[in-house]
Amino acid sequence: MKIHFAGTETETETFSLEEVLSSLKISNKLILWNDEVNTFEHVIYCLVKYLDYSENQAERIAQTVHTKGKCAILEGSFTEVEVYRKILQQQGLTVSIE
Repeated sequence: MKIHFAGTETETETFSLEEVLSSLKISNKLILWNDEVNTFEHVIYCLVKYLDYSENQAERIAQTVHTKGKCAILEGSFTEVEVYRKILQQQGLTVSIE
């Protein structure tokens, strides 16, 4: 099932039912996944630059992602988490919302 929200006459954004229901949750988590593409340095750089983590915090997160395969890096409203998902995805990181 798809739900359509019209922004302007020329722009329509489509959300799945799962996305709409997810947006109603009080708390959503942004998950960073391990991949074979990004270096530790790039992941750390992105966490520091976009999520305001300290260098040490970012290093610990990168290590957790490397050893466990994923790590929750942000928790908040769907809107807030979605903004950061898009930013980090544009930087080449593998992220999802749970």
